[in-house]
Amino acid sequence: MRLVHMILHEMRHLRRSWRLLTIVVVLAAFGMLSPVLARYMREFMSMLPEGEQIAAVIPEPTTADAVSQYLKNMGQFGVALAVLLAMGAVAREKERGTAALVLVKPVGRAEFIGAKFIALGLALAVGVASAALGCYYYTIVLFEPLDLGAWLAMNALLLLFLLVHAALTLLFSTIARSQALAGGLAFGLVITLAAAASLPTVGEYLPGALLTWAGELALGAETTGWPALAVSLIVVAAALGAAVGIFRRQEL
Repeated sequence: MRLVHMILHEMRHLRRSWRLLTIVVVLAAFGMLSPVLARYMREFMSMLPEGEQIAAVIPEPTTADAVSQYLKNMGQFGVALAVLLAMGAVAREKERGTAALVLVKPVGRAEFIGAKFIALGLALAVGVASAALGCYYYTIVLFEPLDLGAWLAMNALLLLFLLVHAALTLLFSTIARSQALAGGLAFGLVITLAAAASLPTVGEYLPGALLTWAGELALGAETTGWPALAVSLIVVAAALGAAVGIFRRQEL
């Protein structure tokens, strides 16, 4: 019951601080824009000075382009929002002294960290759901229908990809004394993971491979990415476990 109370408290805070609304609006906007950009990219390019030559070499847009554009936008802006949302989750409360006040109540430190992550996950899930709905609708209008089950599975993998970054950022927020430092460490890790994802063999085990699997899954391909899924789940669990262990040893 204490964990549920803490989760509800965190969700109210996200709603009152407009963070939840921001996540939903931003991700929904990019979700709807993705198939539009894919469909009219050649027209957009032709409007630029000497853009007709570039537009001429751009192939006819397909459903695959809409899916690719969606995953690209969500992979970039979704990760940025996950980091920005999580980097102050613990560090900000330590800076302000509110963490000590909360823990005076019968709330354990594991519950404190767990409630933070679950609330972050729920907020990201709502954002991804709104983006998925908008993108699915405009993909049907501008291209062709996609298999609904595959589309839902694709967005589940996308959500896990974002949760990996949220969990790691939450760990940095627990370690760091300021949210600026936590954010800097998190964005540095994002760049490192993105660079490592391009390496042969190694990239197959990193969270970035989830997006590749997600895109192929939505288009009906039989390619899988179980190693990346397993590693991603382990990273989330390890990051949360480390955050709880470190937080228990900190003096507030």
